[in-house]
Amino acid sequence: MLERIAELVHEKKLEGISHIQDESDKSGMRVVIELKRGEVPEVVLNNLYKQTQLQDTFGINMVALIDGQPKLCNLKQLLDIFLEHRREVVTRRTVYELRKARERGHVLEGLAVALANIDEFIRIIKESPTPPMAKAALMQQSWDSSLVREMLARADSENPGGAAAYRPEGLAMHFGMQADGLYRLSEDQAGEILQMRLQRLTGLEQDKIVGEYKEVMAVIADLLDILSRPERVTFIISEELTALRQEFGQTKIGARRSVVEHNVQELGTEDLITPTDMVVTLSHTGYMKSQPLAEYRAQRRGGRGKQATATKEDDWVDQLFIANTHDWILCFSNRGRVYWLKVWEVPQGGRASRGKPIVNMFPLQPGEKVTVVLPLTGDNRVFPADRFIFMCTARGTVKKTALDEFSNPRKAGIIAVDLDEGDHLIGAALTDGKHDVMLFSDGGKAVRFDEDDVRPLGRQARGVRGMMLEDGQAVIAMLVAEDESQSVLTATENGYGKRTSIVEYTRHGRGTKGMIAIQQSERNGKVVAATLVRAEDEIMLITDKGVLVRTRVSEIRELGRATQGVTLIALDDGAKLSGLQRIVENDAQLDNPGDADSDSASDESNS
Repeated sequence: MLERIAELVHEKKLEGISHIQDESDKSGMRVVIELKRGEVPEVVLNNLYKQTQLQDTFGINMVALIDGQPKLCNLKQLLDIFLEHRREVVTRRTVYELRKARERGHVLEGLAVALANIDEFIRIIKESPTPPMAKAALMQQSWDSSLVREMLARADSENPGGAAAYRPEGLAMHFGMQADGLYRLSEDQAGEILQMRLQRLTGLEQDKIVGEYKEVMAVIADLLDILSRPERVTFIISEELTALRQEFGQTKIGARRSVVEHNVQELGTEDLITPTDMVVTLSHTGYMKSQPLAEYRAQRRGGRGKQATATKEDDWVDQLFIANTHDWILCFSNRGRVYWLKVWEVPQGGRASRGKPIVNMFPLQPGEKVTVVLPLTGDNRVFPADRFIFMCTARGTVKKTALDEFSNPRKAGIIAVDLDEGDHLIGAALTDGKHDVMLFSDGGKAVRFDEDDVRPLGRQARGVRGMMLEDGQAVIAMLVAEDESQSVLTATENGYGKRTSIVEYTRHGRGTKGMIAIQQSERNGKVVAATLVRAEDEIMLITDKGVLVRTRVSEIRELGRATQGVTLIALDDGAKLSGLQRIVENDAQLDNPGDADSDSASDESNS
């Protein structure tokens, strides 16, 4: 820094400095800068800050691995996280030491009892034909020991937990000191007594046993005091950190205990992330976030549900999706473009947060927004050529493209389907080319046709007609049928829906108007969602107010195609059902299924 200042003064870039003196010594660094007569010190100082390293700005990547996830933290957060970790370490270590001390104290109690009644113990052991019978005989009798009684009485008076705090965990109450003042030996104590050497009977060895017993009692009292007083845990953490600084601190200024080298194994961010199932939500105005699936529990049909995300008055959750943190997500926009994203790259947020704008993740065009997110799990992560992405637009145009055509991620995205003027993409699904495709319109109609009726096309192709629509209608869902044992779950904007066997949807050629899927009425309103389910599945229902309900499909009655359905969710005034998402069986496991009813009741009151 001094050399740089001297260069700037010599080059006339710094004015007003007459002399620079380095007065640094062992006590620290000190630089004296003398100014010319009439110079303003503040002006010279500002120039030094701007042009030299007297004041420097540099960035630090404050990213820490917290609960298996990398998170950006400030200094205070990092310190809080570290201290919380150290507090947990000290607490768990104290609990372990307490358990071992109680076990050792219990053994020493038995030895102390034996020393106080040594003649009787020797007689019983000599008269017993085998060691097991000797152990049983020792455990059957009650013994008197004034030393143990005195120590336990003192523990009872000095410790809030009493003498019981000194007993090993799980020890039955009929062992140890009884109410009548006599002592009953446990199996561990009797076994230790039988293994005791004769040299322990000497006066010196007896004093050692008594002394060790008193020390263990003191240790147990101290450990219990640590667990009961958080300030002691804080003091222990402080002492340990001070000891580390003294042991591993720099021996002299400038010396390093470690050598900085290039890492031979380069680890990516994904290598540091624990595979976790996440719930990804995308709002109508483009706010996206992820939450752990474990935050939600199943509820009964008709419940109010938990708040899934905070939204503005003119916003609502438009799409919900479940995937693993290591999965790829193909994000299809309403303009027929596709973008790539890893699940762990989706910003995480709590239930009360809105998320972050998706426009910050992709270079979307004006008026463009992501309408479909599609995961690539298992074998599909490698983009096999024998798998396809089947797409559908709101005007009923369908298209099938090989998955390997999407295997080269590009930051700016690529064209997935060429759209007509005024049309937009509403659905996309992974297929193997051997299933039936079902299209549902908001007018309550559905059409089912063989996937082979649509030949594979390139990414920039327009596609072919999949469903003929009446004026004012649009396709709202595209489903790929797996087998005939499934059911179709349809839902309307007023919270009604039904489950209908897929067998009732007969196969027809593509491009037809289709058949009735659910009866439209003033009560039901327009159809807003349809999905394929099984009786053991669970679904997530989401409203335009950001309320989410998780319920079992088996609680929804199976009805015919031409019926109106039953209540799926109790809506607040002015609220509308915006969609639903099926949860696969592995994702639907609950920590405690018995809590479903209680959760439903509490959630209704909290919503």
